[in-house]
Amino acid sequence: MAIITLTTDLGDKDIYQAALKGSILKLLPDVTIVDITHSVSAFNVPQAAFILKNSYHYFPEHTVHLIGIDTVYNEETRYIAIRYQNHYFVGADNGIFSLMFDRIPDEIVEINILQDLKFLHFPLADIFVKAACHLAKKGKLTAIGIPIIRLEKKMTLQPVVDQNVVKGSVIYIDSFQNVITNITKDLFTEVQNGRQFVLYFKRNESINKLSWHYNEVPEGEKLCLFGISNHLEIAINKGNASGLLGLNVGDIVRIEFL
Repeated sequence: MAIITLTTDLGDKDIYQAALKGSILKLLPDVTIVDITHSVSAFNVPQAAFILKNSYHYFPEHTVHLIGIDTVYNEETRYIAIRYQNHYFVGADNGIFSLMFDRIPDEIVEINILQDLKFLHFPLADIFVKAACHLAKKGKLTAIGIPIIRLEKKMTLQPVVDQNVVKGSVIYIDSFQNVITNITKDLFTEVQNGRQFVLYFKRNESINKLSWHYNEVPEGEKLCLFGISNHLEIAINKGNASGLLGLNVGDIVRIEFL
C-alpha cells in the first residue's frame, strides 16, 4: 500500500491543500494520503522539523513524506529527495533535514524533474508531487535526481550542562498549550544520576517531581513529564500551560540537581 504524508504550512482555508492532494491523486489514484499537519506557522522550518521528526517513525517503512515548508521557487533553492531509515522524504533543502536527522541519510538526490512553467509559483503541485508519487511506486531515487552528499545546515539552541545544572529552552507549544523543551529524556537521566531535582522557569515557578501522565496531579495543577516526543514538557492538567505560566517558544528553563 502506497502512503504519502503531508506536512505543510498551507493552512485549511485556501485552495492550496486541495491543489496539492488533487495533483497527487491524478498521478496515483490508489495512494493513501495522510495529513500530518497543514498548520505549521508560515515558513517555520524548526516547527515543521520537530513535528515530522517525532511522527514519521510511526508510519510503515517505505512511506513517502512530502514537506511543504518554505518551498517558494527561486534559482538558488534545491529540491531534494532522501532515503532515511527506510522512509522517503521530499522537500526543499532549507535546513529542515539537518534538524530532523541524527545521522547522515542513506541516500540523497537533488531532484531534476522538469517543471511545468504554469506551476513555477507552486512547486509542490508539480515537482514535489511527481517525486513523491515516483517514490511511492517504489521507483529509484536516482531516476529523479542527481546524487549529492551535502545538506543545508540549520542550527538550533542546544541545552547547556554545567555540573549540577541543565539550562534549556522552549522549542514548541502544542495544541493543548503544553510547553515542550529541548531537554531530552536521555540527557535528563544522564545528568540526574538518581538525584532529586528542581525545574525552574518564568515567574519564579518551579516543579520538583516528574509525572508519568497528565492526570497524576489535580486539575489546574502544573506538572512536568516526558511526553510522546521524549522531550521534557511543562503542562497543566486540563489547563493552558503556555498562557497561564507565561511560557513561549525561546523562553529559558533551568533544572538544578540536588
